[in-house]
Amino acid sequence: MNERRGKAVERVIEGPDGKRERVLINPEESPAAWLHARGMLSRRQFEAAEALRRDWEKAGMGARVTMNWDLAAVPIRGGRGGAPGQAPTLARMSARDRLNGALAAAGPGLVDILWRVVCACESLVAAERALQWPARAGKLVLGFALDRVGDYYRIG
Repeated sequence: MNERRGKAVERVIEGPDGKRERVLINPEESPAAWLHARGMLSRRQFEAAEALRRDWEKAGMGARVTMNWDLAAVPIRGGRGGAPGQAPTLARMSARDRLNGALAAAGPGLVDILWRVVCACESLVAAERALQWPARAGKLVLGFALDRVGDYYRIG
């Protein structure tokens, strides 16, 4: 798999275990889109990957490089709650619930490849190396994982 190294940027993200990790991504194209465009993921698997990625982003799971100003100007009524910007919105909580449900539906052993390729936008080759898997094993395992995620999201 050819990676466009010239356009790769480094990102620090938080993994499913809470540890921060550095990954290289191509911000112009997700690995799932790349795999789908080359016939390595079905339409259903690609849509499952996109749904998972959307929930990852909506849940605010990616590392922020700037302050979250979404709730900074919202007054706290009745003196209850934390500082502005700390209370998660209903949409964020719903996305986090869907994300956790989708990852649970994938099952143990499949979350790592989903997180690395779909959420962290790590290349399949880099994910295989990091997980110490043989070459091309990641494509097969990612397909299984995305089939389960597709079932969770009820993608036809």
